[in-house]
Amino acid sequence: MLFHDHLAIIRGGGDLATGVAYRLHKAGFPLIVLELARPLVIRRRVALATAVLESSVQIGDLHGRLAHSPEEALQLAYTDVVPILAAPVIPPFLLHHPSFRILIDGRIAKRNIDTNINQAPLVIGMGPGFTAGIDCHAIIETMRGHTLGSVIWDGPALPNTGTPGIIAGKGAERVIRAPVEGIVEWQVEIGDLVESGDLLGHVAGEPVRAPFAGVVRGTIAPGTAVPQGYKIGDVDARGNVSACFTISDKALAMGGAALEAILTYLNRDAPQNNG
Repeated sequence: MLFHDHLAIIRGGGDLATGVAYRLHKAGFPLIVLELARPLVIRRRVALATAVLESSVQIGDLHGRLAHSPEEALQLAYTDVVPILAAPVIPPFLLHHPSFRILIDGRIAKRNIDTNINQAPLVIGMGPGFTAGIDCHAIIETMRGHTLGSVIWDGPALPNTGTPGIIAGKGAERVIRAPVEGIVEWQVEIGDLVESGDLLGHVAGEPVRAPFAGVVRGTIAPGTAVPQGYKIGDVDARGNVSACFTISDKALAMGGAALEAILTYLNRDAPQNNG
């Protein structure tokens, strides 16, 4: 393995972070994905976070498996399987491991929760909430448009607009939100085609309906407790069922940007890394 001594830890296993994991895994970096004990991911069929709920997940030719300890995760990191570890913070065993060189905050929280520039030799943030040179070394731009997937080495990412990107003419309306606080239950599966007004499921007994005709691209795991207004699903007006099960162009752009940032770092510091 060419990058054997450059272990990468990705915080978050959602669909965008999975695009990053896919690119790094293909390039030969050992990596570990950290997730919540109860992931809140929407696009579950293309998210490594799903392994926390289902023990394993297959996304194309990418295989993710739940690791039950940091030690097991480290062992799996050097195989053809991507380990996912339920850990809200970086376990000390991994944080202080001599091979740990790269930290990527892929949680897309639109703010910096607890990442700082001193946690690893290379710290990468994804999306708004980070300032390169202050709380991370580099940022991957997540805003759709000409800057999508660019790597920022100085200053902040573009600010959060608060509005989802437009897909097939649909923006905020394509995001399904909880009508009330409560437990989410679904009557549809990811990949189902629906018509406007179709019943998708319930939150605490309150109906959740399709905002327009399309395909159910993602749903939060059934049985999840959510507050009112929380994002719980996504309908795609394009109606492309196969797209629900493949890593998106945006996620792959994020992955390419992460790979660029890492290789830029390695090339820049090549004399030191080579002794």
